[in-house]
Amino acid sequence: MSALLISLLSALLAAAPADSAGSAGASAVVNTNDPVERDYRKLLLDDDAAEQDVNKWSETAESFAKAGAGDPKTTLHLRVEQRLDGIKKEYEDFVQRHPDHIKVRLAYGSFLNDRDDEEGAFVQWDHAHVLDPKNPAALDNLANYYGHRGPVRKAFEYYDKAIAIDPNQSVYYHNLAVTVYMFRADAREYYQLTEQEVFDKALELYRKAIKLDPDNFVLFTDYAESFYGTNPPRWQDGLTAWTQALKIAHDEDEREGVYIHLARINLKLGQYVEARASLNAVTNAMYDTLKNRLSRNLDEALKKVPASDMPRN
Repeated sequence: MSALLISLLSALLAAAPADSAGSAGASAVVNTNDPVERDYRKLLLDDDAAEQDVNKWSETAESFAKAGAGDPKTTLHLRVEQRLDGIKKEYEDFVQRHPDHIKVRLAYGSFLNDRDDEEGAFVQWDHAHVLDPKNPAALDNLANYYGHRGPVRKAFEYYDKAIAIDPNQSVYYHNLAVTVYMFRADAREYYQLTEQEVFDKALELYRKAIKLDPDNFVLFTDYAESFYGTNPPRWQDGLTAWTQALKIAHDEDEREGVYIHLARINLKLGQYVEARASLNAVTNAMYDTLKNRLSRNLDEALKKVPASDMPRN
């Protein structure tokens, strides 16, 4: 499903965006002459291999299901659990042998978080933070946790600290922008801002994130969607943002998702010719429900326009 069909709230609470800055990948730079670091690299490679296996099995099971080969969900679930339990055991063994290894604490926390074990992830990230209070990845991941579980003021505090330590990470600004935008009442109290100033702060954080990662389509669509929720909605600014998002869409699904948004905003602005043109550019069936709803709204709006003012295509 296109990312454009996922709400900003779902992105914050379910997708756990921007965890990548805190999670270590197999490409992490390690000292290959150090036996501990060699073991760490092997663990990361094993983790990556397990993730690839799980993705492959899921794709195969989906293909079989579409071909009418029955429902493999129970078998697949057991197979995945067994594979990931093996990786979890590797992490536990490494942590037991090297309890002060910060990078493995971050990686293990991300592994647990991906398995919906937020409390277990918190323990690992908090331990990394205790070992190095100025580690921005640990601060960012802990802020993600507090943004989900509260108190939200701790999320603001930890994101701000991560940004102060490493101001060149787009993901830190993105995460803070989402949190400020979603928890506006808390942001007003924490930062001592008015409602409009809170919106302005969130939008400025988005712009800083985009400046550091200008080709990130998901980031840009989060930014563009935020104009719907400002009070009052900033339709013209939203139109500009979606027009810019269209330029960096990666494929036709993403482009058509943007056209849906352009149609909606043009309709709100009374720009009916532009709204119709955007809807006509949408052909993917996944957007049929949204397209049909907007088409009906457009038809209703046009009925109220005097004949002398009727837009001409």
